[in-house]
Amino acid sequence: MKQSIILVLATLVILTASDHIGHRDVVLMEVAAETSAPAVGLEPAPPRFDHPAYEYSRARLESDLTAIEAFRPSYPFWQHVFTIPDGHVAFGSAVDGRLLVSFPTRGNWAREGLWKDPAFESLLEGESLPSRQNRRRDLVASLLEPRVGPVVHNSTRGNFLLPNARRYGAFLDEWSAIYERFAVPAEIGLAQAVLESGLNGKVRSEARALGFCQWLDRNWNRLKRHASHVIEGYNQTTQAPYCAAYLVTLATKYGSFIPALSEHHAGAANVGRTVINGSRLGGRDVREQYFLGAAFAVELRRVSLRRYREIFRTYGPRSSLYAEMVFGNTFNVENLKTEIAQVPVYAMRVPRAISLEEVTRETGLSVDEVRRYNPALIRRVPANANLYLPFYVEEFGPDVSFWHHPPSLRYVGVLEEFVRIDATLEQWEDSEFEGVLRGFARRFDATDTEEGAVMATVLAYVIDETYRGRQGAILREFRSSSRIRNLFDRGVSELQNVPARPVN
Repeated sequence: MKQSIILVLATLVILTASDHIGHRDVVLMEVAAETSAPAVGLEPAPPRFDHPAYEYSRARLESDLTAIEAFRPSYPFWQHVFTIPDGHVAFGSAVDGRLLVSFPTRGNWAREGLWKDPAFESLLEGESLPSRQNRRRDLVASLLEPRVGPVVHNSTRGNFLLPNARRYGAFLDEWSAIYERFAVPAEIGLAQAVLESGLNGKVRSEARALGFCQWLDRNWNRLKRHASHVIEGYNQTTQAPYCAAYLVTLATKYGSFIPALSEHHAGAANVGRTVINGSRLGGRDVREQYFLGAAFAVELRRVSLRRYREIFRTYGPRSSLYAEMVFGNTFNVENLKTEIAQVPVYAMRVPRAISLEEVTRETGLSVDEVRRYNPALIRRVPANANLYLPFYVEEFGPDVSFWHHPPSLRYVGVLEEFVRIDATLEQWEDSEFEGVLRGFARRFDATDTEEGAVMATVLAYVIDETYRGRQGAILREFRSSSRIRNLFDRGVSELQNVPARPVN
């Protein structure tokens, strides 16, 4: 029975997702043209400093990419969703993610589609298109599929990214260096920031999540209690180290960035259930377990939200797509870095409150330019916080731009040991594992480095998050409950009757 359900899910997992490529290239060129070039006399961005922990994480990401290409080959499609302005619907291939066509949300789709392949331009001729958009989208998908195989489609969200890329895209190289210092491949960390905030540090979600990687206020406040200096959540360059440290911690926990990204979106308990279900379905490693469990949850939701709720809880279709969407946006990160002239970012830890007026007077920069580097800055930078500028000003405090300098051997030694932790998810959930994380937090702090302090702060936060609530108990019960296991088996049996659509 398991082999049958795995075959069903292996097909369904490719179909889970519901402007023209030239249009995207034009938009990126416009972004590049409108972005400020580096000021005359500025030194180039510093070189990258590879280290063993980063190389280990890079290999981990390569394994993730192999898995996502096998289970979610449509993932490149999501780059187009975030580079075509709002007000369009994009269609792509679920087999390889290539863009097929985009239509204006309001308009005549038979005449106004931007087709990637001119051979399909007459596809809608003579068709009576429904007025309701969801039905129209389904009809177009049904007409495309006999010719190209399964398709995915989604409303576009280019307005979420493109204005911010114009303003902040010049900082991507510097932010990349920050992520890499924490053993996070820059393209995956920044792609998550694209998805969460569109690179805008001041974005707030409906749930009141804040900033670059969208943490809730209460989570930022818990993080601040552990930090040795002021954290201004609206500054992307302040947030980036903490986002990176948290992501590398979750990737170490799972041994993969895929469920790590999903946990950031859906929560530890939801992703834990997903991996457990995937293990029961026969997944050979955490990547297979996650993808099989994700497809299983989505399909059971379609069968009955009420009857199977305890299997998936609040893990839904968007949760199952989250990692795929992040991987798709890695293309946008690399394209923007190539198209937009990059500038350096220096960090100064100010010993006293410094007014915006003083910053502009001493630097000669405009108010708008200073705020481009410091979105949190309204009237003054608080004492013991960071001020960011395109050059170092000694009068404003010590240079804490750690990403401009080679990492200390002591720090990278601890980080390499950390990313190589070999422990099961059950061990991570057990309260006895808290001692292991506390030991690493102490060792990171003892490196007497900016990066080590960030890692120690984030590990203290993770310890609170993991061992002060019911997360471990929830997952232990899910693993051991005979009632949950019976419900799982019933769901497997019911999905045996779900017809799998062929993948061409």
